[in-house]
Amino acid sequence: MNTMTGTTILEAIREVVDDKTEVIYEENPSASTLAGKDCSFAIVVVGEGPYAEFGGDSTELKIHFNGAELISVVADKFPTLVILISGRPLALEQQLWDKMDGLVAAWLPGSEGGGVTDVIFGDHEFQGQLPLTWFKNVEQLPMHAEDNSYDPLFPIGFGLTSKNEILKG
Repeated sequence: MNTMTGTTILEAIREVVDDKTEVIYEENPSASTLAGKDCSFAIVVVGEGPYAEFGGDSTELKIHFNGAELISVVADKFPTLVILISGRPLALEQQLWDKMDGLVAAWLPGSEGGGVTDVIFGDHEFQGQLPLTWFKNVEQLPMHAEDNSYDPLFPIGFGLTSKNEILKG
């Protein structure tokens, strides 16, 4: 039997950083847990739980497992990069955007966390453009580019060119 276990994003981070860099992992830390920590920055990985086909149907387009609270707690203490794992845009409230120092929409990256660390640590350049509109809040849905009220967080086509020029849609 040939089974592949893959590499988590945490394992990939530990593989890529310098041996002198201390990587601290805290699952669902509280403000009091972080109080004694002294970190130069934090990486928070949040998103949806695993699903396939109809199992991914959802009446809420929110980050699962208290992810918004996790982002808030960590970003209140440290400069924070958020990696969002999802198969669709998820609602990110304005107060979270104001706290984050960066966001990577990693979509559904597969079983190799090294693909994510390759871009966040600069081994490969970010590439791509949004194939869909990312809404500001769920009250905007359904959203259509032709509507007069079209005011997305990120419009369809937002992203990077191959020369890393920001496109604004």
